[in-house]
Amino acid sequence: MTAYIIRRMFTGIIMLIVMSMVTFLLFFSSPVNPEDFACGKNCSPALKAQTKKALGYDEPVTTQWVKFAKGVFVGRDFPDDPALKESAPETIAECPAPCLGYSRTTNSTVTEQIKEAWPISLSLAITAFFMWMIGGIVFGVIAALRRGSIIDRGIVGASLVFYAFPTFFIGLFLYKFLAIKWEIVKIPEYVPISEGGVSVWFQGLLLPAFTLSLVYMAGYVRMTRAFVLESMGEDYLRTAKSKGLAPRKVLYKHSMRAALTPLVTMAGLDLAGLMGGAIITEQVFNYPGLGKLAVTATRNFDLPLVVGIVLVLAAVVIVANLVVDLLYAVIDPRVRVG
Repeated sequence: MTAYIIRRMFTGIIMLIVMSMVTFLLFFSSPVNPEDFACGKNCSPALKAQTKKALGYDEPVTTQWVKFAKGVFVGRDFPDDPALKESAPETIAECPAPCLGYSRTTNSTVTEQIKEAWPISLSLAITAFFMWMIGGIVFGVIAALRRGSIIDRGIVGASLVFYAFPTFFIGLFLYKFLAIKWEIVKIPEYVPISEGGVSVWFQGLLLPAFTLSLVYMAGYVRMTRAFVLESMGEDYLRTAKSKGLAPRKVLYKHSMRAALTPLVTMAGLDLAGLMGGAIITEQVFNYPGLGKLAVTATRNFDLPLVVGIVLVLAAVVIVANLVVDLLYAVIDPRVRVG
């Protein structure tokens, strides 16, 4: 087990290095000049050249990447000019390790911006995760146990409807009617737990998290139903029933364990993807999370911020894959990692 974890961590580090290189190459293959965004609209050629040098974009791509990788471990100064640091230290921005870069469009380090945005995306993703997992598994099991009945058809039909609607439509619909017109819930606004407590924090997340969970819940209802029905047809379950084992025990001890194995795989990856994939939901509800931050960075052609967000989200996906693999052995003893 330990060797497996070390091997997977090493592979993950290699993947992060490759992804950072690819992001740099894609960024510099674009015909857009990033210094134009940092310099502003009314920018003279001399000031533009000065901005380009301060950002380090006048250096080769390989040199820029090496400095970026070095900054992750030991930190960096922006601009990285020893002479300027001695003559005018007030113009130097220090970025301690782990330094993911410095954004001239916002005049702050990438690490600081990600630290401000990731709690919002994490809170939204975890809240939506519990909503869709509980709802998806419960309704999926009910539909499987009532196969062919009106309840089964109603649950499956409703899941197909919600699965067909795009996220922005569901979000705008719920926002307009539940929050504005009917005032069933408060207008969503993210408030940290440290400021408003758990209840205020959850109220601010309720509507956007429910919007996200509806789409995922619809898919998990259908998958749970299919996996439970498939597992219930296995020979060992029929043997357990013939020996007089209680139906509820057969369901929870044998059928659900077999059905949860593929669900855990998809749930772990979906949760990791939600850290930056809830872009539409964050835009609809104006939540300044990683998704919205990524859109702003791409729009402003902010290389340090784009690379930093890509690496953070990639690390989340890699860790989620590792956790999912390790959970296999807990859910199903027949599965072993090595």
